Amino acid sequence: QVQLVESGGGSVQAGGSLRLSCAASGITYGTNSMGWFRHAPGKEREGVAVTYIRDSASYYADSVKGRVTIPHISQDNAENTVYLHMNSLKPEDTAMYYCAAGWTSYGSWKLPASYAYWGQGTQVTVSS
Repeated sequence: QVQLVESGGGSVQAGGSLRLSCAASGITYGTNSMGWFRHAPGKEREGVAVTYIRDSASYYADSVKGRVTIPHISQDNAENTVYLHMNSLKPEDTAMYYCAAGWTSYGSWKLPASYAYWGQGTQVTVSS
């Protein structure tokens, strides 16, 4: 069973940085991608970034491109930590951030329904 546990959220001022972590266990060959999503009150859940385990491909939402990095992970074992490095944070980045795992295509990584496993979330608050 895949388990995902996020950490690293917090409160920062605009322009600051945070590194989110997702401790993943139970990752199998049935999972090809690890993604980060965020959900702000009154908005839909948004795909932020994804990394593909086998080919090192990474994709980002336009809203965070250039400010966010998701390092590549390997599938040498069933346990991994997926990070999300966020710089130049803006108040509009305020949201609950979730880690997700599943089998997705390059064209579907932004769709929450593409992911079978989710963490409990970690809150990021950016003040102006």
